[in-house]
Amino acid sequence: MGSASAPARRQTIALVDDDRNILTTLSIGLQAEGFATRVYADGEAALKALLENPPDLAIFDVKMPRMDGLGLLQALRAHSSLPVIFLTSKDEEPDEALGLALGADDYIAKPFSQRLLVARIRAILRRSELAARAEREEAPSADLPDPVVRGRLALDPARHQVLWDGKPVSLTVTEFLILEALALRPGVVKSRNQLMDAAYSDDIYVDDRTIDSHIKRLRRKFRAADPEFAAIDTLYGAGYSFTDG
Repeated sequence: MGSASAPARRQTIALVDDDRNILTTLSIGLQAEGFATRVYADGEAALKALLENPPDLAIFDVKMPRMDGLGLLQALRAHSSLPVIFLTSKDEEPDEALGLALGADDYIAKPFSQRLLVARIRAILRRSELAARAEREEAPSADLPDPVVRGRLALDPARHQVLWDGKPVSLTVTEFLILEALALRPGVVKSRNQLMDAAYSDDIYVDDRTIDSHIKRLRRKFRAADPEFAAIDTLYGAGYSFTDG
């Protein structure tokens, strides 16, 4: 008699929020969707745990005592590229922009629906899985997307790697997908809606400011590698394009 196959591993989501009611509600909702959860009531306790035993994705509240979400993200990014979603209030636009600049993959403004949160989580995890499979060399090469070379830019979608003039540039999953959408069609203007479609699931809406924030962060990261970087052009009122060369 053959032995039963082992159950599939549940993906783990870490939740960090000083509001225990929110932690409980989120944890129960995500477990009902098939995820395992870990909860932390403050950033300092979460940081040690996230580095020692990383989950698949983390969700941080911005406003927390002792170490807030922004401080936690900054400390985490010094050691890890763990996907992170921020929870913010609608009046926290500066925090949203700073969170994106520090390397958050996305943010969701409170109040939000569980459907939106789960869709956002699954979209980011799907994007991360392809890179992980390539790194583990579990996928046949024929199943992996080809590298993209555009002048001084080299993208490897399978391994989530980016080079500019041979220098590595570290991008989040969302940043990578936006850049890839631009680089695949150099010189072609992509509207904000088209970039949303490239970087987000079909059933998720983000506003123009989110795409603009991602573009600003892309430019900032490339200019750290090359102060004269100017390969992402803005056509006001229309969108963005990538200049090959």
